[in-house]
Amino acid sequence: SFPEHDSDDDSYEVLDLTEYARRHHWWNRLFGRSSGPIVEKYSVATQIVMGGVTGWCAGFLFQKVGKLAATAVGGGFLLLQIASHSGYVQVDWKRVEKDVNKAKKQLKKRANKAAPEINTLIEESTEFIKQNIVVSSGFVGGFLLGLAS
Repeated sequence: SFPEHDSDDDSYEVLDLTEYARRHHWWNRLFGRSSGPIVEKYSVATQIVMGGVTGWCAGFLFQKVGKLAATAVGGGFLLLQIASHSGYVQVDWKRVEKDVNKAKKQLKKRANKAAPEINTLIEESTEFIKQNIVVSSGFVGGFLLGLAS
């Protein structure tokens, strides 16, 4: 049994995190109130280099992960086809099609429920890109270079 406290000193403050997140930009939560758009802190050349380097890293990783995922999916499908053709595995393709259609319907339902949160995220991302256009353009250029390398 837990001891009961009857003192008036025990008061709790309730913090609504969703309201707090709406009122504060993500960089304010990370870096404090004095921080703002990157454009206010760094020169144009520094912003381009920062965006380009982070974009290249993201593009390079995206390329490697994409190749790995494509190899895994393609290899798995190839092995399934070989096993099916050799008689080791028998695939019920009508059942597979039925399950895929069922999964599509569930994804559509979930996407419709998540639409407000996605729209808010898109709006915040668009605002960030507008405020930091130099870094954003450097990131896109670096990302494309990372994909190409």
